[in-house]
Amino acid sequence: MDSVLGDPTDGFDREAGHGRATGEASELLCQLVAIDSVNPDLAPDGKGERQIAELVADWLASRRLSVELQDTDRPGRPNVIAVAQGSGGGRALMLNGHMDTVGLAAMPDGLEPRVEGGRLYGRGASDMKGGLAALMLASADLAERDLRGDVVLAAVVDEEYASLGTTSVVRSHRADAAIVAEPTALGIGVAHKGFVWLEIATQGRAAHGSLPGAGIDAITKMGRVLVEIDALGRRLAEKPSHRLLGTGSVHASLIHGGHEVSTYPADCLLTIERRTVPPETDLDAQEEIQALLDDIARSDPDFRASVRATFSRPWLDGSPRQPLAQMIGRELEARTGRRPEIVGMTYWTDASILATAGIPAVVFGPHGEDHHGAAEWVDLRSVETCREVVAAVAARFCA
Repeated sequence: MDSVLGDPTDGFDREAGHGRATGEASELLCQLVAIDSVNPDLAPDGKGERQIAELVADWLASRRLSVELQDTDRPGRPNVIAVAQGSGGGRALMLNGHMDTVGLAAMPDGLEPRVEGGRLYGRGASDMKGGLAALMLASADLAERDLRGDVVLAAVVDEEYASLGTTSVVRSHRADAAIVAEPTALGIGVAHKGFVWLEIATQGRAAHGSLPGAGIDAITKMGRVLVEIDALGRRLAEKPSHRLLGTGSVHASLIHGGHEVSTYPADCLLTIERRTVPPETDLDAQEEIQALLDDIARSDPDFRASVRATFSRPWLDGSPRQPLAQMIGRELEARTGRRPEIVGMTYWTDASILATAGIPAVVFGPHGEDHHGAAEWVDLRSVETCREVVAAVAARFCA
């Protein structure tokens, strides 16, 4: 996950809430970070979310929430659905946070949480166990309130790969709005980019390496594609920008080709990622690559290539004037004395799935840095602020 946001917690009186922030929130977050919940679709040795789901479920049940482990399309990797049940007649608010993390290769000590200078370091501390801890604590606070509407906490699996956790949630649970606690540095996120994964295959002709007249090199043909993709990236950067998201982008991700040194390669496969912004569609992304291939083919009679989309997720494009965003802004300003910042995220979140399912979603979470990197951390005071704002907003929304 990329972070292009500043630190809106700068200037806070960190000492004023330091004891509470490094107490209850720190204790819970340390427990979450210490569990290996690496997504096994990203790292084969990852343990998945079963153990952390059981911890989250037990913790929430002990705080008098109604809790279930929900099966997903990932066997043995359940969501946790916890409900602070209202008395009836009020609006329902969903709180969404994912339990999985990326791998530990860049952070071998990532399961050993440590606190230094008000920051908690560890894999997933920011992305997004800090936000999950804030939602859990807020849900426990809300279970003590007399609300008419339900507060539904969905602690989900698989966000870092295919988001099958939230996909399962929207099939079974409804809400009038949702907060997704990804790390926004306490900015109010109403928009983020989408993405499309595309595979480009070039076809050559196998032949002995000593027979250049007989062979067609599929890898060198892919070289022409790479040059054009680089040019496409520059053109995208020059297009009109979205007000919060900037422009779309494209990059080469993976390439495979050939079988042995002394043979002309008959095939080459390139995987690329196209990040999309409104109003770009998946079809737009595929068609621009097809046009690129068609242009190459017109100048090279030996060029054979195809493109197909393998996976995609849509962008989010909400209004900063939507009621939930306004409520978060008021509660945040009351606690920080600072005007809230409306932000867009370059990274993708499950808020898009919720919005597509008819649940308006805002992204709002604590401040952290180095997501997926070697020194991932989250600011504990911002975790506590996130907890307080979410609890206050939910109490008002579900009253």
